[in-house]
Amino acid sequence: MAHEIIGRKKELEQLNSIFNSNKAELVAVYGRRRIGKTFLVKGFFKENFDYYATGIFEGSERDELDAFCDMLRQKQSTIPPINSWMDAFTALRDYLKRLRKKRIVVFLDELPWFDVPSGKFLKAFEWFWNSWGASQDNLKLIVCGSATTWMTDKFISGKGGLYNRTTERIYLAPFNLSESEALLKSNGLNWDRSLILDAYMVFGGVPLYLNMLKKNLSLDANIDEMYYREGAPLRNEYDFLFRSLFKESGFYMRIIDAVSKKNMGITRQEIAAQAKVAPNGTLTKALKNLINCDFIRKYAAFGKKERDALYQLTDLSILFYKRFVEKYSGKDEHHWINTIDSPSRRTWTGIAFEQVCLLHVPQIKQALGITGVQTEISSWHYTGDGNTTGAQIDMLITRRDKVINLCEMKYSSYEYEITPKYNRELRERCSIFRNITKTRYAMHTTLITPWGLKNNANTGVIDQTIILDNLFGYKL
Repeated sequence: MAHEIIGRKKELEQLNSIFNSNKAELVAVYGRRRIGKTFLVKGFFKENFDYYATGIFEGSERDELDAFCDMLRQKQSTIPPINSWMDAFTALRDYLKRLRKKRIVVFLDELPWFDVPSGKFLKAFEWFWNSWGASQDNLKLIVCGSATTWMTDKFISGKGGLYNRTTERIYLAPFNLSESEALLKSNGLNWDRSLILDAYMVFGGVPLYLNMLKKNLSLDANIDEMYYREGAPLRNEYDFLFRSLFKESGFYMRIIDAVSKKNMGITRQEIAAQAKVAPNGTLTKALKNLINCDFIRKYAAFGKKERDALYQLTDLSILFYKRFVEKYSGKDEHHWINTIDSPSRRTWTGIAFEQVCLLHVPQIKQALGITGVQTEISSWHYTGDGNTTGAQIDMLITRRDKVINLCEMKYSSYEYEITPKYNRELRERCSIFRNITKTRYAMHTTLITPWGLKNNANTGVIDQTIILDNLFGYKL
């Protein structure tokens, strides 16, 4: 039933099972904005819905009601006067009752936007589903929302009449490198993998942004087109993204600003101080919501407890925006091309590549041959004392089989060369890590670099090498 849908194999299998089930289905499809939720549902069903409506961003309750009812009038020319959400869902129920079909598919898109402050949408929806919809074995009601906070707190995990009512939940994450490659190829961009990696470091795995790339332009020219020319489509995307997801968008953006300033991550207490917010339950909820939107991740540093957890920016498009777009006020429409090989770009590529690696841990585990081994991902930082110098390891893979992979992530356009100095640094770092942590696990120094390792007298310090093809999911 699906057509022209890249990736999403698991999600398509879920939708197929839902459509063919012999029971009423209430399905929640959620994930960050621009991730392809609507495209997935419409593509699978080929837009053959018995009823479809979408909410209006920042609309009034009357706006939302009119949009809902206008779509109903397209299916049924005459409907009674609609003055409330109870009226609207009564009319929808009466229309669906008259259908004599083996499967009835209803799709409500951007569901959170229907739920305006002080409105009665959610109560009416609860009544519609609990009093009638849940007993209709042929009804497949699919709801979709980009406001992940609303979808998780009010709809999926809410304590009201919809508590535990969803029959299926489909969460859409950003594309990985392999899925991004397939999407670009489907659009005629037959780029090599190094170029796809560079694009991924700018746009992340967000399908909408990747779909905007033009095959007649170079990647650098595409970036200028999308961020720096007059009226560039992504110039104001950051503000719109947060306004559309969070009612207190300024509060959330202050948190992101604080998190983005520390590459390895920042504690909850540091976020509160830098963002000038109270370290209370409101901050805890906001951090949870940002994690649910794939903007940040929470992780514990090696040997640290939960209360010492760090929060790290993981959304690559936001990382790019914060470093190169947010404070740019120039008028150069070729700004990105003109900064090729600048120090700021070199620094950013190293940081962005580390995030790409952290987003592809399953592929790294596959390349290491430990897919079935339980692991924990962490980082480690030691400030040093009077006797020992400081040391830092950006990614540790601690394995159930009593091995720790100490991962070095190095972006390079060529084979990476281990110099005598770097050889000494790696050996000292491993020694400091062992002495400070007192670990008894075996330690494997693992280098992740796009084009592999240049063979010389210093390569013996590296136990395993992960290359770009491995990050795309190919074990060589």
